[in-house]
Amino acid sequence: MGKLIVVGIGPGDWEDMTVRADRALRSCDVIVGYHVYVDLVRDRYPDKEFLTTGMTRETDRCRMALEAAREGKTVAMVCSGDSGIYGMAGLIYELRGEAAEPEVEVIPGLTAACSGGALLGAPLTHDFAVISLSDRLTPWETIERRLSAAASADLSIVLYNPASHGRPDHLRRACDILLETLPPQRLCGVARNIRRAGESAQVMPLGELRDFPADMFCTVFIGNSQTRTIGELLVTPRGYRDV
Repeated sequence: MGKLIVVGIGPGDWEDMTVRADRALRSCDVIVGYHVYVDLVRDRYPDKEFLTTGMTRETDRCRMALEAAREGKTVAMVCSGDSGIYGMAGLIYELRGEAAEPEVEVIPGLTAACSGGALLGAPLTHDFAVISLSDRLTPWETIERRLSAAASADLSIVLYNPASHGRPDHLRRACDILLETLPPQRLCGVARNIRRAGESAQVMPLGELRDFPADMFCTVFIGNSQTRTIGELLVTPRGYRDV
């Protein structure tokens, strides 16, 4: 029986991959994943067997990875960002069920909240919430409740999956919900193509974010009531009293 390693590869640049992730990809026989994520590592590990699927085929590629491991191979399932935060680790465990084999190891990676936050400055220095705007697996009504609760709690908020061709208005709808609690001048930021070609970062008020042309390569940050700009950077204070 082989082994399945679920690997968070970070935002896509090798310099932001952990040593453990690189070691796993160098030692494995097969690399499995969404074709966009596999292409991020393909050139660095050219001697591997590659198995890919398209978008929305998460279950298929997890089953593919488990089957390859059951054949005795060491398999790496690559996930953009972290392997557990919107990654495949949970689904791998669900599909394996109560079985003890194949062995599964989870290797964490740098999620977009961290890498995008660093690009914008330091917007997450205090408590924050991460919410995906994709309603493919989560009802929109649930997403609305989570947005309202995070805004009411004065948390900084990170929005994953803010828009796509199939849901171009989700960021606008999310901003409308947030604006029921937050002022339109609340500072926000957008990180796009983090650590990839075309990388960019923009800071703007919430009222302006509502009409921002976001896409699936964007990660959106909404500051809390203490967030401010220092130069062109978005910064949230630590929030602890001086002693």
